[in-house]
Amino acid sequence: MSFTGNLKTVAFPDILQLLSSGKKTGILVITKGKIQKEICFKDGNIIGAYSKNAEEDFLGNLLLKQGRISRIDLERALHLHKSTGKKLGMVLVDMELIDHNEIGKILKLQVEEIVFNLFSWHEGEFVFQEGKLPPEKEFFVELNTMNMLMEGTRRIDEWVEITKGLPKDEELLRVVLTPETKTGEVTISLDQFQVLSLINGERTVPDIVSESPVGEFITKRGLHQLLQAGLIEVAGIKKESKTEQFGDDDSLWWLLLRLYSSCFAAIRRNLDQKLGPDNQKVREHLSRYSTGVWGFFSNSTSSDFRTTFNKFKTTVQKIPKEAQVYRMLSGLNQILTDQMSLVSSLLGDNVRRQVASEIRKEIAMPLAEKREINKKFGIERDLARALTEFRQVKNA
Repeated sequence: MSFTGNLKTVAFPDILQLLSSGKKTGILVITKGKIQKEICFKDGNIIGAYSKNAEEDFLGNLLLKQGRISRIDLERALHLHKSTGKKLGMVLVDMELIDHNEIGKILKLQVEEIVFNLFSWHEGEFVFQEGKLPPEKEFFVELNTMNMLMEGTRRIDEWVEITKGLPKDEELLRVVLTPETKTGEVTISLDQFQVLSLINGERTVPDIVSESPVGEFITKRGLHQLLQAGLIEVAGIKKESKTEQFGDDDSLWWLLLRLYSSCFAAIRRNLDQKLGPDNQKVREHLSRYSTGVWGFFSNSTSSDFRTTFNKFKTTVQKIPKEAQVYRMLSGLNQILTDQMSLVSSLLGDNVRRQVASEIRKEIAMPLAEKREINKKFGIERDLARALTEFRQVKNA
């Protein structure tokens, strides 16, 4: 037996109460525009929840915010998830990125966020498919639906007051260095501390929410409490940066082309200076990276960078979208490790360290200019690892 309707006529809390009191088993599907959310019930309790086209609910994004995995780890896991059909949680466990016992706690937080976000929905089509359950049985949670209902209702009441007291979306927040307190001491909760650590004078409320590991409600409640306590304040209006004039993808490709072009140019320059520009071993080794998408990194110059970038971006877009970031980052770091290993094999470790030092100086500025993109994708960390790893070079 199934029932359908619209949240305009049947409120989400009423649906939860009905399914809980009736001890129903099945899947509740709610759709609003392109976003679809599913909540799985067994005997009236919530055992799982999933989202489509709602990035804030995705398990991978939650793990990124918590610092549990890197962007490149996530890209690799998503690639395996799509190629094997396994649930992402199981893939992460198989990759030994997340402990099997830990994944349950993380999934519980994900399910809670999906359900609590639905309390703010006042429209959307819903259908309850009674008796149906997801086929995957790797991980389930069990949440008392009535407890979720009471907490969700409480949050909605509190939400109204919170949103009234928050700054506008374009206003920056900063920490008050000498807050006025009656006792001279400041006591904050763990949630407030996690939110406070994200405030640097360069982020707005939406920026902080997107970076926070504790979910939108707890983050905004923490901001509201910190503002009320006089521990943070508005620092001005956010100006559009050069990075933000591009989409995330454009900014990433722009940064990668600048960084790795500089890396490979520094390597080639040192090899040419010490072995001559016509060294056969060097030419043969580097020629394997002179074609395809990798050729843009050895042939770009400052005078034609814009043209090179546009051609490079067009080439990248031929790669399946879900694999673009993983292929480019992993491929570039493999090439960098390979070329640095060539330097070490032909010129010794001292020259290798010298080249690495030159590279770090050359890439410092573009990394600083696009620090948010750098942080989001873990570019500097992975690049630093590639500069120090060694791989045996054939025929060197």
